Order: sequence, then C-alpha cells, then structure tokens
Amino acid sequence: MKKFFLAILPLVCLFIASCDSAGSNATKPSANGEVKKGVAPIADPEIAVIEMENSAAYGTIKIELYSNIAPKHVARFKELAKEGYYSGISFHRINQTVIQAGDSNTKPGAAGGKVEGDSGKPHVQAEFSDIPYDTGILGAARFGNDVNSANSQFFIMLKREAAFDNKYTVYGKVIEGMNNVRTIAQAPKQEGTERPVEPIRIKSVTIVPR
Repeated sequence: MKKFFLAILPLVCLFIASCDSAGSNATKPSANGEVKKGVAPIADPEIAVIEMENSAAYGTIKIELYSNIAPKHVARFKELAKEGYYSGISFHRINQTVIQAGDSNTKPGAAGGKVEGDSGKPHVQAEFSDIPYDTGILGAARFGNDVNSANSQFFIMLKREAAFDNKYTVYGKVIEGMNNVRTIAQAPKQEGTERPVEPIRIKSVTIVPR
C-alpha cells in the first residue's frame, strides 16, 4: 500500500510569464490546476487550536483559517476537528521544512484499515492560490502528484519553500505557537526516516471563536 505523503515537486525550469490584461483577481490556469490570483486571505472568525498530549514539551498551536481562499479545505478541517478525528493522531513526518500529521493509521491501536491512512471521506479538490509557502503556513498534503487528492493530512511550514507555491492548497497560518512547531520539528527521528522516534501525539484539535 502506497503511503500518503507530501511530494516535493521540482521547480519549473522554464517559466514563461504572460503579459495579458486580466484583472488581479482573475483565476488563471497553472500546470497543476487553477490558481486564485491576487486575493488576500481573510481570517475566519474561528481559529483551530491544536493541543498536544505532551503539553509540557510541545504546548499548543493556534491557527487562523482562510475560508475565502480555500472554503472546501477549511470546511473539511473543521469537520474532522469537530468529529474528534485528530485526537490521538501523531505528527508522522518532521524535518526542517514541515511537520505533517493527519494519518489515521498513526492512532494508538490503529489496524491500518483506512485507505492509505486517510479519513475515509471523499478527497477534496485543489483550491490553489498565490499565497506563498512561508513560515507558519498551513497546507494540505495529498496522495502523490494527484492535485485533487487532499483528504485529512495537513502540514505546517517552518520556512519559505517556493517549490510548494501553486502546488499545494494553502488554507491557514499559525498565529501562536511557532516555537512549539519548531520543537516538534527538532525531535529525534528514526534512523533514515522523517518519523519521530517517539510518537508526538495530538490531544485534540478544537474550533473556537477567535
């Protein structure tokens, strides 16, 4: 069974900029789907609060969500959070660029019954924008190169990564707790992998008023 992973796509070697006269809010095609251009993110009146099981070590992460940029992704994230889906799930991939979680197979006692570790719900179609992938951005992981295969897994950026731009859906940003994101990223990893030696589990993800 292939694993659900965050694929780093190569930068385009030859990029030809068009000089059309379309408005700045136009949605224009890219090699990977449609990209919403020139739309500033507007934070929802609700935020997501990620509380870790080992709160002494990893604390809390608060994230604002952008429904005006990626309404389907925000709706799915809120739906799963309210259902308690993320409780007990581990950050299964950590490195100096991202921390990633959302695989149901990382829950204690999981039998691996979910298809490729997703939520069991239908995939979410891409909602690309020109918001750059920079520190704190919340992005949607997906199955390989299928841009319309985001489901339950998410990642948080630790630094600028231009290779992700217009290739993964942006739907939020950390507004508090980036120090905790960095602590998670620096945890010891299993040799030759990006998986933490000890599980770094989410206690809960709650949706609360801002």
